[in-house]
Amino acid sequence: MVNTQNYLAQLKVTIQRLYNCGAVHLKTVSVHEAFPDQTVWQGEVEVFDLINHPTAKRCYGWAYGEPEEFITVLELPPVTDAQSAVKVGVARQIQGRGRSERWKQNSN
Repeated sequence: MVNTQNYLAQLKVTIQRLYNCGAVHLKTVSVHEAFPDQTVWQGEVEVFDLINHPTAKRCYGWAYGEPEEFITVLELPPVTDAQSAVKVGVARQIQGRGRSERWKQNSN
C-alpha cells in the first residue's frame, strides 16, 4: 500500500458502510496462513473496534487481488483474532460465497 492513511481511511469507510456502525482503527497485525506446507495468504490485517454494532465489537480487514477488494470479517465465533479472521476470509473466497463481505475498490 503506497498511502497507508488513504488505505486505512478507505477500509474504515468500507466497514462503516457494510455494517452500518462506527469503526476506529486499533492496530495492524501480520498474519501468515499456510495449508499444510504452502502459504495460502500472507500479509497485514487491520483491526478495527466497532462502535454501535449490535453483535460484534471488532472487525478485521485487508486488501486482496486485482482489482483490489477489501475483505472484512466480524469478530464473531469462530473468529477471535486476526489469524482466525484470515482463515474464515480465505475459506469464503475458496467457497466463492456470494454473501462474503467484499467491497470492490476503483483502481484509479
